[in-house]
Formats: sequence, C-alpha cells, structure tokens
Amino acid sequence: MNILFLGTSDFACPSLKALLNTAHTVMEVVTQPDRPKGRGQKLTPPPVKSLAFTRHLPIFQPEKLREPSAVDHLKSLIPDLIVVVAYGQILSPAVLSIPPRGCVNVHGSILPKYRGAAPIARAIMMGEKTTGVTTMVMDAGMDTGPILITAETEILPDDNLESLHDRLAQMGARLLLKTLEGLEKGTISPQPQDHAQATYAPKISKEEGRINWQSSAQTLSNLIRAFDPWPGAYTTWKGKTIKLFRPSIIAGPSPETPGTVAEAARQGLKIATGDGYLLIREVQLENRPRMPVDQFLRGNPFEAGQQLGE
Repeated sequence: MNILFLGTSDFACPSLKALLNTAHTVMEVVTQPDRPKGRGQKLTPPPVKSLAFTRHLPIFQPEKLREPSAVDHLKSLIPDLIVVVAYGQILSPAVLSIPPRGCVNVHGSILPKYRGAAPIARAIMMGEKTTGVTTMVMDAGMDTGPILITAETEILPDDNLESLHDRLAQMGARLLLKTLEGLEKGTISPQPQDHAQATYAPKISKEEGRINWQSSAQTLSNLIRAFDPWPGAYTTWKGKTIKLFRPSIIAGPSPETPGTVAEAARQGLKIATGDGYLLIREVQLENRPRMPVDQFLRGNPFEAGQQLGE
C-alpha cells in the first residue's frame, strides 16, 4: 500500500522504522513544525522529522493540517492509507476522508480507557497494574474510533514514564504491522468502542507535579514515576525547588509529620508521607543536574528531621 505517515514524538519513531522495513511505500512523512526548545530556545525538529530526514523521506510540516492548502497537498498524493502515531493534532473530516482504506491510529492505552494526549503518564499516576496499545480506525472524535487490535503489558513497580513509553512504542510498532497485515488479508474488522467505559488522559502540566506529602506513599510513588523524566515531580527544600526520582515504598506507620526526612543516607532519602515512607534514590536541585542521593549528599548536608514542602 501507499501510506502517508503522520507522527511527531519519539513514540512514533519505532512505528515509522517498522513500516520502512515492509513492502509498503511510505510516500511522505507529515509532522509538526520545528519548535523552540531548551534554555537557548533553539529551533529543534521533532524526532520523527529527524528520522525521516536520515531515511531521505519527503517531509511535510504544516502548522495546521486542517488548512485547505494542507488538505489539498495530502489529496494530491493519493494515498491508500494514512497511519497516525502521536501526531499531536486531531484530524479533520476532510483529512480522514482522503484515503480509501481509512486512517489507522496507534494509541498508547487499551481503549476506551485513557483517551487523549497523555495515556502513559496517566495510567502510572492512577496506579494501573496493566496498560497497552490499541490500533483503531480514526473518526472525527478524540480516540473514539472502532478498535482493530490491542496488546497488553504489565506496569512494573519500577516503571517510570520513560521505560513504559519505550516499551509501548515498540509494542505499537509490532501491532501496527500486524494490523496492516490483517486489514490486507481481511482477517480483522473494526469493533466499536464502549463509550460508557471511556476515561480521559489530558496533557500533563508541570504544576501537577507538586508533591502533597499528606498523600500516601503509593500515590506519591505513582506521581513521581509518571513524571520521570519530564516534567519531574517536585517539592521544596530550604526555599529551593527539588525534583525527586526513583522512589520505592517502605510500608508501616510513619509517626513523623508528612514531608519529614526521617533518614538521609547513601541509599536514599527516607521521607514520611501521609501513609508510609518513600525512599528517594535520585534528586535534582534547581539549576543542577540530576544525580544519585549519595552524590548529592556530599555537597548538600541533608539532616534527618528536616522538612520538605511548604
């Protein structure tokens, strides 16, 4: 098939690589425009553009894909199918109607749960034990189209956003190829979603990463892992913002005031919560690099009994 590939983030790269290793033809890669990034606000291409460039693929970067000129451009290519993976814009009916074989999306959850922009982080935040990937036929809604195939994976206790993202991205690539094969052979058919079971995963914000020490150790572990590596769950220490990473839960009563550092040792910071303790093994003080706690303590004395948070 002649395929248009729409994708932007790292999550989409394994799917594009997988497509390029098949007999299908990737006619063009459509991705978001380059954006300013980092302290220097240097204009930076999205990961999918960088990959497409190395593979010498045509690249199209419209600001808004629904603009008539962009729609006309896609129509002129006469694709059989459009594949969409983490593109970042909702497709208009005009775009959805272009390919005769429809538009297939790879989404990082088991739909209808966690529709939206941040399904992986939200699944960790909510303490889910499993998640997965879904391929679906796109319609005009946000992740509401009929389901084609799903694949499931366990969320491990040490999984963070990065590790789970990378695992699901690889699963999504494999599921995409399985989906395209099934569509060509006629062995799979779209199944409508149960919209009554839908949950939503809106984009995460930095402000959501503020740690409320009154919460349980499990809740805070979920938050910290969901925000690792970006944007980072944070608290304050001596008037400065400090991000916390790599938590583990220590069960049992915690008589100290929540947010109290019960112990500061090489293995980590033992911090009282509303229910149990957290052992934090990596930290990042504002304007400093991320580092293991034992390294951090060499230059930053951290005494037991100190209070974190406002």
